[in-house]
Amino acid sequence: MSRGHERRLADLGLTLPPAAKPVANYLSCKRSGDLLYVGGHGPVGADGVIRGKVGGAVSLEEGREAARRTGLSILATVRGELGSLDRVRQVVKVLGMVNCAPGFNRTPEVIDGCSDLLVEVFGNDGRHTRSAVGMAELPFDIAVEIELILEVD
Repeated sequence: MSRGHERRLADLGLTLPPAAKPVANYLSCKRSGDLLYVGGHGPVGADGVIRGKVGGAVSLEEGREAARRTGLSILATVRGELGSLDRVRQVVKVLGMVNCAPGFNRTPEVIDGCSDLLVEVFGNDGRHTRSAVGMAELPFDIAVEIELILEVD
């Protein structure tokens, strides 16, 4: 069943990066029944990786962009696994982790960068439950790490 997610992605003028490869002994995603669990992804882009602490060297706006880029990376992994984003029924859950400078507590605003992207691409099917938490450190000093759960065909 075509849900038009691929068409919407194109209409938005969005290009997905190459699917990220795991950096250790784990899978990028794993399917169980009609759920696809997507492991933690970071903010990659054509101009590199966004690194540093949000609220410190990384501004709130740069943090939001990091979350958006992370969402695009996740979509690339999902497309690679399923063959098409049209196989996504809905986004169920997002866990967003923000590499925070001491005292920074605006993590929901940072992870909105990914949440907004998911709603742009999937429409109402992109609305989801979410946790947005601050971390003292993230791997390789990335600004954000995001994982999610999807219901898929």
